Amino acid sequence: MSWLVTGGAGYIGAHIVRALGDAGLSPVVIDDLSSGHEEFVPAEVPFVRGTILDRGLLERTLREHGVEGVIHVAGFKYAGVSVQRPLHTYAQNVEGTRLVLEAMAAADVSNIVFSSSAAVYGTPDVDLVTEDTAKRPASPYGESKLIGEWLLRDQAVATAESEHPLRHTSLRYFNVVGSADPEVHDSSPHNLFPLVFEALLDGRTPRINGDDYATPDGTNVRDYVHVHDIALAHVVAAQRLASGEPIEPAYNLGSGDGLSVRQIMDAMARVTGIDFTPEIAPRRPGDPDRIVASGELAARDLDWRMRHTVDDMVRSGWEARRTAR
Repeated sequence: MSWLVTGGAGYIGAHIVRALGDAGLSPVVIDDLSSGHEEFVPAEVPFVRGTILDRGLLERTLREHGVEGVIHVAGFKYAGVSVQRPLHTYAQNVEGTRLVLEAMAAADVSNIVFSSSAAVYGTPDVDLVTEDTAKRPASPYGESKLIGEWLLRDQAVATAESEHPLRHTSLRYFNVVGSADPEVHDSSPHNLFPLVFEALLDGRTPRINGDDYATPDGTNVRDYVHVHDIALAHVVAAQRLASGEPIEPAYNLGSGDGLSVRQIMDAMARVTGIDFTPEIAPRRPGDPDRIVASGELAARDLDWRMRHTVDDMVRSGWEARRTAR
């Protein structure tokens, strides 16, 4: 039996594919390569190029590869851009998830791990976000992820008495960084790590958007979590679903304390050996001071823990980006 990874040619998906293989599971990838890279998929892993909006292709892939579960990573992940492209965001993330669930039902596949997002919380008014914190998404992207969670919940209710009841969990994570394989790097044009790496490689000075936040060093604080830790949590969730063990509907993959942007910049200079003083740019509208989540529930059930220091995160990401240059 195998596990289908939608979006498995992307930065996070490709790490999940490798972690599945390391755990003795058999990954299969479907990806339309709109933001993924076929070379990120190991040669021995079956790769299907196509969109999750093609329900027939999804069902055929599930049947032909004897899939027992889906790790659903594919989607449009740019929160800021989603404000300008709401219809595209909903098509990819809401309709895409609906079609994944529909194809699963048709092929009698009943396990799904959904890659959700901290964006479901919007700008929380608590110091430490838990799974019960109010959901107030502030972008079409965050809304689409929350609707995805609702789709899983409602399909589970609808199939509860059927021969193949849906078993599911959603993993909400924050700023994913680093690399566990120098052949796989974050190529997003919007994430902090690749933005800083590109600036350093081009001889430009990285910048910080605002240094007057209500935080110890004036820069905003976020959860930064290593991509390998994220991948391992997905694998444990898949194993738990397949074995019939109890599982929560959602988990935060959070650090519990967070890192500031200035701490990240200091680590960038320290690890790369490139001495720089970040430029200070104006705040971005709507950027909250701090968003940090508790990972206690995931630690209890999914072996979730922070296995990497900030220097590990920077060093691995920097190595992967330089390898790709």
